[in-house]
Formats: sequence, C-alpha cells, structure tokens
Amino acid sequence: MISRRLLLAGSAAGMLARPGFAADDDKALLDSLFRLVSRNPQQQFIGLQEVEAFGGIELASSLILASRFTRAEALDAALQKLTGENRRGWFDWMLWQEENPQIASHPVYTAFKRDMFLRIDPQFDVFLDPAHIAPGAMKIRFEEVTWGGVRKDGIPSLDNPDLIAAGDAAYLRDDDLVFGVAINGDVRAYPLRIMGWHEMFNEVIGGVPVALAYCTLCGAGILFETQVPGRAKPLVFGSSGFLYRSNKLMFDRETHSLWNQFTGQPVSGALVDSDITLVQRPVVITEWASWKRDNPGTRVLSLRTGHDRDYGSGVVYKSYFASDDLMFPAVLQGESLAQKDYVFGVRAPGGAKAWPLSAFEGGRVINDTVGFQNLVLIGDAATRTVRAYDRGTARFEADLSVDGQIWTQTEDALVAPDGTKAPRVAGHVAYWFAWAGYLGDRADFYEG
Repeated sequence: MISRRLLLAGSAAGMLARPGFAADDDKALLDSLFRLVSRNPQQQFIGLQEVEAFGGIELASSLILASRFTRAEALDAALQKLTGENRRGWFDWMLWQEENPQIASHPVYTAFKRDMFLRIDPQFDVFLDPAHIAPGAMKIRFEEVTWGGVRKDGIPSLDNPDLIAAGDAAYLRDDDLVFGVAINGDVRAYPLRIMGWHEMFNEVIGGVPVALAYCTLCGAGILFETQVPGRAKPLVFGSSGFLYRSNKLMFDRETHSLWNQFTGQPVSGALVDSDITLVQRPVVITEWASWKRDNPGTRVLSLRTGHDRDYGSGVVYKSYFASDDLMFPAVLQGESLAQKDYVFGVRAPGGAKAWPLSAFEGGRVINDTVGFQNLVLIGDAATRTVRAYDRGTARFEADLSVDGQIWTQTEDALVAPDGTKAPRVAGHVAYWFAWAGYLGDRADFYEG
C-alpha cells in the first residue's frame, strides 16, 4: 500500500483541468471533494458539509470513492442519507454501486477520480485520457474500476523469461501446481508459486505468440494468442494496477488500452471499439510431478526472473487463497456455488458452460455438450486439473474407452488406436464469482 502522504500530496487546484470543465458550481463541488480527502480533519469536515449541501444521489459515487481514502464514519452517514441504504464502509458501498447501475454519477466524478488515481501514480495517466474515461466511452462502468493497491506494472510481467530443463528444477516440490502449456510440441511449465507474483507472461511457444493472464484474485489463468488479425506485431501485455469487479485490468503496451482479463476484450482506450476478442489456447493446472512424468521434455520457469520475490511454496497470496472472502468488492451473481468455489469453464461456438471442480472429485470423465460442441472432460479436483476435448459423436467411458477401444490422452488430443483424434479444447479454472459475474447469464451450469 502507498502512504497516505503520497496519496494526498499535491494541490487540488493544479488537478482540475478536464475538457469542457467551465461551470462554476462544478469547480466548487470539486474543491469540496478535494477538501473531503484532505489530511486536515477540519477541511474534511468542511468539505463534507459543502458536498452535502449540493445534495443529490448522483453524488453517491464520489462519496464512495472518497471513503476509500479517508475516514469513513461521517461518509457512511452521508451516503445513508443520500441512498436510504444502511451500508457501512467502502467495500459494502461498492457492492451497492454495482447493484445499482441505473444511478448516474455527477459530471465531476470522472475528474475527481482521475485526480485521485494520478495522485497514487502519475503513470496511470496513460490509461486516463479524459476522452477514454468519459461517460459512455468505456465498455465497463468507470465507477466500478478500482485501484488494486499497486502502481502501473507494480506486478511485473515476465517477458520471454529464462526456462530450464525439468531435471534442473530442484526448487520445485512434486506437489507444486504449475500451468502446463504445450503448443506444436513446445512443452513448458509455469509454477503458480512464481506466476502469482507476476500474473502475466508474454512468450512465443511453438511459434505462436501468447500471453498467460493470471488473475490471482479470481483464480483464473487464461492463455491468449496475442497476434491479432490486422496488427503487424503481437500485443504485449502488462498489469495496469486497476481492477474491475475483483478482476485485473491488463493493458497492451502499444496502445495502453485497458483489457478485461477474463474476456480478453479491450474495455477502454484506443482499441475499445475494435471488436477484438483474444483467442484462447488450452492451459492446464496440475502437479509438477504429474506434468514432468507425462511431459519429460518439458522446460520450466527458472527462479532467475530478474525480480526479488519469495517464490517459496504456498507463500504468494497465502491468506487470500485460504479464505472464503474476497479482497475487493464483487457481487456474487449466481447462487449455485460459494463465491470462491472453483469451476472449470469452456466458451465454445454457440455457448459457454461451467463445471464445479467438485464434479471431478476422485478423478472423473464427463461427457457433455457446450453450444454446438460435444465435449469430454477429464479432471481431478484434488489438483485443480481439467482438460476438455472435442469428442464428436463418441462417448467415453471412465477408462477413456469408446466401444471397447482405449484412447490415449495427450496435451493436444485424445488419440484412438486407429489414429482418430479428439482435439483439445481451450478452457480454464476460475473462482465461481468471476465466472458467474462475467458469463453467468450467458452460460450453462453443470448440475451433475
């Protein structure tokens, strides 16, 4: 966390500029809001009195933002009066704000929030062009964009990092979980104990430019192709420092557009109207012992990342992963599971579907259908491991047999004795709150 001194440093008078900002009452309201987040208790009191005098529920979002950065008791009372809701604290008010998208913000909100974010990190300016964050310009609500506690690139990506042979990875325990990737015979492992500190890699694997976008907060590591039709060079991604509904907003280093990590779509900036959706590639979470046994030629991340982090087993996000609570606000949209239950999700032509990891307890094979595609899923809940394959018209038994013929499982496909293949299908693990929040109303759920 940054210090309060850094957060509230600087003169509010020097941070008022925005296109078309001329109305005297708007300037006065902004001055009041800046007093409200002052370090001086008397100024805070005066600022709150002035803001309350302006009145109107459209000021709720500004007061919620202020409550993130200043003492909130009096702000709770002001918000309760404005909204008629008995909520307390920034987290709870953010949930209320997500639940009430019909309530528009006062025009000063965008300028106020931009100023507050720039006080945290002036480098945020590349994401906060007033034209890109103006009402209606983003694909998501600016009110729901929150600061994640780090500066731009405060969670540094790994770009073409050092890899070592499996036999040289003495630092790994057999039960350490890894992201396993295999493309065109190029097989690699990325331990979660390292990726949790970096949340992003940019690589070329098997000749294909890809990025693994790992949102620790929503438990989802998604592998995207980064060569986009119509663009000369692959996109290279980093972590912006911002969140949306407890999901990271990544950014591309060419245009500094913000992207939704979960959907692979730009939500703000120069690419917002480009209709780009990044193509997913298969990735699996599994134990290191299992991965290296099945893929003896694999390479794996070296500890020489160029960054000083504690890459020990079970260190990164230990308390968060062990808790049922979220670190940042997000409304649970679906009631099928608890918010941090794991699911495996597939987005296919004509639909999407999620399977609770509990459906794979003890290791299971499930035949199912998503949209227009028949799938077979092979998983084990104990290691968060699920792979999906396009089974066509075949129906697999628990021993991976079809009509008495046992198929062989590989990272690319299931292979029949006669050479027939059921190709791998992209999917990923996530916490239920994230899947339900982004795809719940457009996806099916496996009931067992």
